[in-house]
Amino acid sequence: MTPYVLVVEDEDALATLLRYNLEKDGYHVGVAVDGEEALMMASERLPDLVILDWMLPKVPGIEVCRRLRAKPDARNIPIIMLTARGEESDRIRGLDTGADDYVTKPFSTTELLARVRAVLRRIRPGLADDRLVFGDIVVDRVSYRVKRGERDVHLGPTEFRLLDYFMQHPGRVFSREQLLDAVWGSDVYVEARTVDVHVGRLRKALNEGDEIDPIRTVRSAGYALDKAN
Repeated sequence: MTPYVLVVEDEDALATLLRYNLEKDGYHVGVAVDGEEALMMASERLPDLVILDWMLPKVPGIEVCRRLRAKPDARNIPIIMLTARGEESDRIRGLDTGADDYVTKPFSTTELLARVRAVLRRIRPGLADDRLVFGDIVVDRVSYRVKRGERDVHLGPTEFRLLDYFMQHPGRVFSREQLLDAVWGSDVYVEARTVDVHVGRLRKALNEGDEIDPIRTVRSAGYALDKAN
């Protein structure tokens, strides 16, 4: 099951950046712009992890943390607090209120994503599984190994990232442009037809003998990982 992360941040640019990077890392993401909205969203759908800014309109982040910890169904939700307040007393106050981790602004999104994974592994290990499974295909994201049934599948780095992304979103059709952005990155210029080449290599590695091709080509739309093939 894909973890649902609730981002509570009133700075639009930072909230957008966090959403983009978390979704790229495979999470479902909700965004609240103030503490009141955060509490409402958490009551409507319980998040698996909350990234919570300290300084928020309406209800401060520290109070949001306190109220979540007071709710029986939310008291064990992992909470990572974001703040410009770097003093030791503030960090202690945040942790004492119930935060599981504390990140001081400005911060690296790479570091924050690593902290998200670490908190999930520690508190909710089932949601931080480093193995992706789809049918008889297993991707081990730690050792960078892929198996289909009992057979080892040998992939290049790009094909591995492509398969990893497909397996995070089974059944969903992605255009070449969407795959380029997710797998190669938006700051790298690559021809869209390059996707076809790497999908072809991925198919060749995944499929042997009479094995069913798990990658579906959708004419004029793109590709999907689909058991129905």
